[in-house]
Amino acid sequence: QVQLVESGGGLAPAGGSLRLSCTASGIIYNIPLMAFYRQPPGKQRELVAGVTSDGNTNYAGSVKGRFSITRDIANNTMYLQMNNLRLDDADAYYCHALVQSQRFGRSEPYWGQGTRVTVSS
Repeated sequence: QVQLVESGGGLAPAGGSLRLSCTASGIIYNIPLMAFYRQPPGKQRELVAGVTSDGNTNYAGSVKGRFSITRDIANNTMYLQMNNLRLDDADAYYCHALVQSQRFGRSEPYWGQGTRVTVSS
């Protein structure tokens, strides 16, 4: 089994910054993809940013130029640096990862419990 634990959520003013992190633990051979999603009230989860094991990144249009996603491969950790926060960035943020637990096994999806980001005006 694999566990994903997020940290770094909290309160920041509009225009401020927060850094989220997500660490995977358990039986891990490789993590091809890690990503953060967020879920506005009453809506489906939406991708915020993702990063592959070879460093390719993908961002939602609304966060491009403000958020930056990086990975520490050796420590199975992902970071989301969120700058110039806006009121509509306030949401629950969830870590997602595709994890390969065995060398020739398939990757399985996992989710973290979520961390809340609050932005004050």
